[in-house]
Amino acid sequence: QVQVMESGGGSVQAGGSLRLSCTVSGLSLDELTTGWFRRAAGKEREGVASIYGDGYTSYADSGKGRFTISKDNAENTLYLQMNSLKPEDTAMYYCAADSIPAGRACPEAAEFGTWGQGTQVTVSS
Repeated sequence: QVQVMESGGGSVQAGGSLRLSCTVSGLSLDELTTGWFRRAAGKEREGVASIYGDGYTSYADSGKGRFTISKDNAENTLYLQMNSLKPEDTAMYYCAADSIPAGRACPEAAEFGTWGQGTQVTVSS
C-alpha cells in the first residue's frame, strides 16, 4: 500500500522560498507518478506540478516559472521548490501518488489514488 506524507510548509514573506517534501512508502518513485496539488481557502483544488516515474516533469499554470518539482529515487522523496512566493500561493499543499502510465501532461487529481494530509503554506505581503 502506497503512503505519502508531506512536510516543509510554513509561513514566509512575499518573495521568499520554501521547499516542500513528500516521503513515499510502499513503492519506489520510479514506479509511480507523483504530483503536487494545492487548495486555497474558498477555492477548488488545483494542480501544481507532476513528475513521472521516468523523471519527466509537467507543470500546471499555477506552478510554471517559480516552482520546481523534483525527486530523489534513492530517498523515495518528492520535492517542490517554491521561489518568489506570492500571497496568492497561500494554500494547503498536497502530495499525491499513483501508478499512472507515463505521459506528458499533468495528470488530473482524479487519477491519483493516494493523498497526503497536506502541509500549509502561508505567504504574507
